[in-house]
Amino acid sequence: MTGSRDEDAPRIHPTALVEPGVRVGARTVVWDGVHLRGPSTIGHDCIIGEKTYVAYGVEIGNFVKINAMVYIPTGITIEDRVMIAAGVVFTNDRYPRAFDELRGGLADSGPGEDTLPGRIKTGATVGAGAVVGPGLTIGAYAMVGMGAVVTADVPPHALVIGNPARVAGWVCLCGRPVPPGASQVLLRCGRCAGEDRAVSLHD
Repeated sequence: MTGSRDEDAPRIHPTALVEPGVRVGARTVVWDGVHLRGPSTIGHDCIIGEKTYVAYGVEIGNFVKINAMVYIPTGITIEDRVMIAAGVVFTNDRYPRAFDELRGGLADSGPGEDTLPGRIKTGATVGAGAVVGPGLTIGAYAMVGMGAVVTADVPPHALVIGNPARVAGWVCLCGRPVPPGASQVLLRCGRCAGEDRAVSLHD
């Protein structure tokens, strides 16, 4: 019984900073230089890559892979089976300023009425170096291309690229592009076409 509990315990690098109130699920690995602020929640079987920052109020699901140097501010929810590649930046402030002209001092860094929550839905991928604007939803199994600047919601299974990010195609559950002209009700790539499963834009 003791061995089983040890195998299920999260692995946290000694240089990671994990504040009080952070919940880390079974078998999750937190690499070097990570900063996890509390309260926040990270599910089971996740990887949090080196030098990633996770703010308080963030919720991360199960089987999530977050690569190195990712910035996740307050109000972001990452659902199960999501992939966040290296250097991705999420934002949450609609009108960011350093100085509060009305108060005559440094602006409050805490959440306020202009702090907008964002959500990355099940199975989505956000490519390396992408920037995601405040208050947005990235749909289930969507694919955000590397370096994209996301300024609007991304539909489920959409492939978006560029600045600003625009829909350039559709992807299968497995992440591969579907053939041009494929039905938007049943999206399957060539590899998955023979399998007995349907992929819907509404997943």
